Amino acid sequence: MTTNILPDRRIQDDWWNGGVPQGVVWGDGLYVESAQVFKQYRTKVPDALVLGNHVSIYGGSSFALGPKGTCSVGDFTILNGALIMAEERITIGSYCMVSWNVGIADSDFHPIDPAQRRLDAVALAPFYEHRPSRPEIKTAPVVLQDNVWVGMGAVILKGVTIGENSIVAAGAIVTADVPANVIVAGNPARIVKQLH
Repeated sequence: MTTNILPDRRIQDDWWNGGVPQGVVWGDGLYVESAQVFKQYRTKVPDALVLGNHVSIYGGSSFALGPKGTCSVGDFTILNGALIMAEERITIGSYCMVSWNVGIADSDFHPIDPAQRRLDAVALAPFYEHRPSRPEIKTAPVVLQDNVWVGMGAVILKGVTIGENSIVAAGAIVTADVPANVIVAGNPARIVKQLH
């Protein structure tokens, strides 16, 4: 299997001291610029991150997978500085291009209700002796179908599916499903062009 990952799960010529976590599985031709992309990998799910054939993951990308988070990335997809934040499930298809500073999140990460959010702040205080449990946080899977291009600085929020061949313009905030073969832009993202 051709890849730049060594038998001890370290990246060839990597400046980062860590390696590729045991829960990551991959196909042929995987390129990972640095194992730093796994710094926030905290999932306890076996085979939680599945990377297809000839996936390219460049520096600045990050797989922030929570304890139950999972993610899959299809063949020939490029992640160039993307932040993948999964508490449940993020699926990225084949032939996708995800650019710098793109955030893809399947959760709000904190409650919307003000009283619950206050409780969450206390639960997250690292040195507070009487920390309560965190309130339940809403999650919903995110799906990027095949051949999706996500431009620099875009944000894709929980529960969204982006249809095949569509483009998310730079800086767009995607809060609702995007059909196939369109370009969306703005905050919130709206269809600005149909692709043929």
